[in-house]
Amino acid sequence: MYKVMLVDDDYPVLELLSEAVDWASCGLRLDGMYENGEAAWASAQTDPPDILVTDIGMPKMDGLELAAKMKGMNPSMRVAILSCHSEFEYAREAMRLSIQDYLLKDQLEPEDLMQVLDKFKRGLDGERQWMREQDQMKQLADETRPLRKEKTFRDFIQQPMLSADYWQTELSAYGLLRDGGHCLPVIGCLDDYSGVRHRFASAQTLAFAVNNALGELVRGLPLHVVHVGYNERQSLLLFAFMPGIKTNVVDQVQESLRVIGRSLERVLKIRMSFLVGSGCHTPEKLKVALTGLIGGVEQRFYLAPGAIAKWEPGFAVTSGLFDDYERAGAEMREALLARDERRIAAMTDEWRSRLLARRHPSEEVKDWVLKLLIDLRLKLRAMLCLSSFATAETLHKELTGFDTLRDLFDWLKAHLRTYIAARQEVPAAGRRREIAEAYTYVALHLGRRITLDEVAAHLHMNPSYFSRFFKKETGQTFIEYVTRAKMERAKELLDQTRHTVQEICDRLGYDNQSYFIKTFKSHAGMTPAEYRG
Repeated sequence: MYKVMLVDDDYPVLELLSEAVDWASCGLRLDGMYENGEAAWASAQTDPPDILVTDIGMPKMDGLELAAKMKGMNPSMRVAILSCHSEFEYAREAMRLSIQDYLLKDQLEPEDLMQVLDKFKRGLDGERQWMREQDQMKQLADETRPLRKEKTFRDFIQQPMLSADYWQTELSAYGLLRDGGHCLPVIGCLDDYSGVRHRFASAQTLAFAVNNALGELVRGLPLHVVHVGYNERQSLLLFAFMPGIKTNVVDQVQESLRVIGRSLERVLKIRMSFLVGSGCHTPEKLKVALTGLIGGVEQRFYLAPGAIAKWEPGFAVTSGLFDDYERAGAEMREALLARDERRIAAMTDEWRSRLLARRHPSEEVKDWVLKLLIDLRLKLRAMLCLSSFATAETLHKELTGFDTLRDLFDWLKAHLRTYIAARQEVPAAGRRREIAEAYTYVALHLGRRITLDEVAAHLHMNPSYFSRFFKKETGQTFIEYVTRAKMERAKELLDQTRHTVQEICDRLGYDNQSYFIKTFKSHAGMTPAEYRG
C-alpha cells in the first residue's frame, strides 16, 4: 500500500482532502498531514512518502522546494501541486521538477484528486512490477553465472580453437591474460570421493558445497583467482599474475593452495589434492596446460591426500605388475587363513608402497586388485562362507570410482576385513545368509553413519523384523554390532596409523568428537589417547 503525504498551510483544505478520499479502497494510506513544508520534510527523513500532495505558497518552506528535496531522496515519488496560482512561471517550475500534476484549488473537485491519485498508483504499480522483473532477471543471471562460466571454460578446453582473439576476449572478461598478464592453472581433485559423497545427500549437493566454499576462499587470496567447477570431482583454479613481479608466483600459489586445503578440511571435512601447471601468456598455451592437467590421471593416481605437486607432462609409468601377482595372492591368502587383520593391514600397506615406487598404470593396478579379490574369494569360498558377497561386476563397478592408489587400497583392505569377519562371525554351520550380508555391508561402510533402516532396505527386509531377527541370531542389537565394529576399527587405526583422534573420528563417520571419545571409552575402558599410549 502506497503512502501519501498532504501538505497545505490551509488546514480546512487538509481536512477536506483527507475526508473526501476513500484511501483504503484506492490502495493508498494517508501517512500524514502537515501545515508547512519544514515539518513535512522533517517527517520524510525517516519515512518518505510515495505520493506528495502539496500547496506551493507556505511558510518556512514552499511546496516547490519541498518537492525538490523529496525528489532528491526518492526520485520515483509522485507529486501533485495544489495552488491558487495559475501563472505560467509556477507551472513551468513544476514541470522542471518533474511534478506530475498541477491542480488549482479554486477549481478542484475531490473526483479530480482521486483521478490523479489513481494515475499515480498505476504508475507506481508499473514501476514496481518492472523493478521486480529486473530483480528476477538479475537473480536468474546470478544463479546461472557459475553454469555459464563452467560452460565457457569447458568449451575452451574441449572444442577446437578457431579464433585465439575470440578466446582472448572471453578470458579477459574473467580477468585472465588481460593487458599482458599471465595465468598459472591448477587442478584440484577431491580425495576419497566415494567416502565423502556418502556424507552429502547427492553428488550435486557435494559439488554445490565445494563450489560455494572455493568461491568464497579465492576472494580472500592475494592474487586474482578464477574458480571453475569442472565436474563433481575436479575444480580448476586459474591464478592471474603480471610477469616480472618480485615475489615468486609459484610459492605464492602454493601457499594459497595450502590455505584452501586447510579451510576445506576445517569447514567441510574434505581433503583436496592439487596439480600445479606452468605460467601461460596466450590462450593457446593455457588450453594446452588445462588439457594436460585434466588428463593427468596417472600422476593424480599416485598423489597423497592433500598433496600439492607440480604437474609432470611426461609422467612415466612402468608395466610388469602382474609379475608379482602370485606372490601377493599367496601372502594375502595365508594372512586371511590366519585371521590376522594386523598382518593384512601391514601387507596391503607394503604392497601399496611398492606400487607407489614403481608407478604402474592406474588401470593395470585396478585390474590387479580386482583379480586378486576375485581369486581370493574363489579359493576361500567354502571356508569363508562367501556365497553372498559382492559379484565380480559389483566389485568392478566400485573400483572404477577410485582416483587414487590410497583410496583403492583402503577399499581393498575393507573387503579383506569382510572376508575375515565372515570366517569369525559365520561358521560353516552358522547363521543365516542375511546376517552374513549385514556383516559385509557394515564392514564396507564403516566410514560413514550406518542405520538399521538402510541395511534392512539393502536386504529387502522390514526394519522392525530385521531388528528382531538380528538380535535373535546374534545375541546383540544391530546398533551394538555397528558400534563394536567401528570401535574395533578405531583400535586398528590407533595402532597402525598416525591419524589424530579427530581424523579417526571423521573416518568412522562420527560428527561429534566428544561422543566418539565417550563411545570408545565405554567399549575399550579408556580414551583413544590412553589406548594409543
